[in-house]
Amino acid sequence: MFSDQDLVARILERDAHAFEALFERYAETIRRHLARIVDNEAAAQDLMQETFLRVWTRAEQWDGRGSFAGWLYRIATNLAYNHLRSVRRRREQPLEIQDDEGETESQDGRNLLPSWVATDSTPGPDAAMEQVERRDQVQRLVASLPQDKREVLILVHEMEMSIHDAADELGIPEGTAKSRLHYAKKRLARQWQDMETGSARS
Repeated sequence: MFSDQDLVARILERDAHAFEALFERYAETIRRHLARIVDNEAAAQDLMQETFLRVWTRAEQWDGRGSFAGWLYRIATNLAYNHLRSVRRRREQPLEIQDDEGETESQDGRNLLPSWVATDSTPGPDAAMEQVERRDQVQRLVASLPQDKREVLILVHEMEMSIHDAADELGIPEGTAKSRLHYAKKRLARQWQDMETGSARS
């Protein structure tokens, strides 16, 4: 089996078979990841196609220093958040026309976190905009992690790899991957708690 790096090198030479191999390797994982963010299967499918179009047209932007899976995840995540922001902008005018219903707060809003920080909750329609904002906050916290810790977190909790496979992908011992993952989760949980405490005081 060709490595991700080998396939990307062949894509740079416009090898369609290499592109198809990468697509088959990651497409379903990326689609599920996108569906969790945008909560819309049709949109997730479109965004998945756009993600891989970026791979075909901009493969040279991956410098090979981090994992390809992590780079692919970042493309998909950025596209998903851009999509959500676009949806939010389109909805702002109707929401302003509607009485005060759009201002209803989610009763469980403080639990709108990814599964690796807290138990998933499903907000009602009135909490949709709050969810977008909180996802933005989580994304910023993840982006603030040191790169080596961030990559393990992405591979395990977003790309749904096992610790063993993530370690292989990054070329590090499995114990090191476990240690980095523990650090990342502990730091994120602490930062989120600090952020929530600060919001409650303001």
